[in-house]
Amino acid sequence: MATEYQDRLELFQPNANHSVLRGICHGIERESLRVTSDARLSQKLHPEKLGRSLTHPYITTDYSEALLEFITPVHCRIDDTLSFLEELHQYTCQHIDGELLWSGSMPPLLEGDDSIPIAQYGSSNIGLMKTVYREGLWHRYGKPMQTIAGIHYNFSLPEEFWDLLQQHSNETDVESRDFRSAGYFSLIRNFLRYSWLLMYLFGASPVVSRSFFADGGEQSGLQALDRDSLYLPYATSLRMSDMGYSNHAQSSLNICYNTLDEYVDSLSKAIRTPYPPYEAIGLKKEGEYLQLNTNLLQIENEYYSTIRPKRIARSGEKPVTALRNEGVEYVEVRCLDINPFEPLGLSEVDAHFLDVFLMYCSLQNGDSINSSECVEVSNNFKTAVMEGRRPGVELTQKGQPITLTSWGVQLLDEMAPIAELLDQANGSSMFMASLHAQKAKLDDVSLTPSAQLLKAIEAEGVGYIELMMSLSGKHARGFSEHNLSAERVSYFEQVAQRSIADQLAREGNDKKGFDEFLKDYMAAD
Repeated sequence: MATEYQDRLELFQPNANHSVLRGICHGIERESLRVTSDARLSQKLHPEKLGRSLTHPYITTDYSEALLEFITPVHCRIDDTLSFLEELHQYTCQHIDGELLWSGSMPPLLEGDDSIPIAQYGSSNIGLMKTVYREGLWHRYGKPMQTIAGIHYNFSLPEEFWDLLQQHSNETDVESRDFRSAGYFSLIRNFLRYSWLLMYLFGASPVVSRSFFADGGEQSGLQALDRDSLYLPYATSLRMSDMGYSNHAQSSLNICYNTLDEYVDSLSKAIRTPYPPYEAIGLKKEGEYLQLNTNLLQIENEYYSTIRPKRIARSGEKPVTALRNEGVEYVEVRCLDINPFEPLGLSEVDAHFLDVFLMYCSLQNGDSINSSECVEVSNNFKTAVMEGRRPGVELTQKGQPITLTSWGVQLLDEMAPIAELLDQANGSSMFMASLHAQKAKLDDVSLTPSAQLLKAIEAEGVGYIELMMSLSGKHARGFSEHNLSAERVSYFEQVAQRSIADQLAREGNDKKGFDEFLKDYMAAD
């Protein structure tokens, strides 16, 4: 008897429906620190030639002023997405005055909080709000966490995809917007079930500099790799561990993404719920804001998750309001480390596999996650992060032990029909090739990025910092050897100039003081 998954696959077998698969869209957000020639965090302001980080559509900053973020437009073809990302890197490398783009997820040499500048977005109300939010992150979690970098992979399925599924499901009485949102939440739940596999395959941060810790890492639980570097022998991603993007204060939220309403209500409640440790920090000091509020979350984005349902919000609109009113538009995968061996932080093979993986999550039955499975999902992810390369390491599948590698092979086998379909629809061989590349990592753990990183450190007889500097320099030379056309340079110069004008316009158009603006923003539905 055919499974629901097989039935859904059959919907896309006819050539007439291949166009639906060609309508899958992608966007990539890649973070990278600006660093000096001696592996220290840049103390310079965001370069003038890159425009204004508040209003530039493609080149902005994240938590630290030194943490660049490259944002591609949405493309249906993966190679178009990566080509634009490469152009952003090429243009930027020409305008950062001898600095380098750091090639790792975990940061370079840190020299205390004073050496980590918080991102500045100008004097407009929205710009001040962005900076105060980051001030709050500093006071809540410490500044070093604001120097960790990653890659966000945005993925959307065309309306025709959801129409086919809705017709197949006989749920024609459901609003298409609600069916689509429910479908994305099903995708998200399956992503949570299987995202441990991404950490094994793509985790690339098993090591960190001692300077990341105020005490040199004495209480970190990590082992010494060399004089400066700390690591865990079988870890895949320290970035996604408790020392990176996790938040113990948020554990009570227990969001497992069963419905859009549940998700929005949980986040909205957290933004309104006082939290004593944050109340102890205070809202202001000597008239200056320390954080946006003293609640469990300042804003929705503070909820750290491996994947988010997203919708592009209108100016001034809260993300949760946009989701509640219009439904989910795409998902943002947030657990990907930067692969330090790849100039763009990920390869074309990686991106093709992510499409296969996310399509699999969208077509599999995405039953609700109950409290016991929520714990299981969380533990599996943590196991893959902390010891995913340990020989024979076991996860838990529906309450039963199973080795990570055997479950991984099972999942890849089930994904093969999707890869074949995507290749047929796109006249490609890349999707199956991406699957074979991941299978090789399950067969040979030494091929994983985390293992490759430790191997390179050992083979070259250097520490984490030295290896990252070497790779950062290599990538910078590669970008400089392929100059942009005069037409593309002119285009990016115009975008930068327009961003400067747009920020000035925002600063001139504010009619409220910041206190009133913030009060109104927080009170809005």
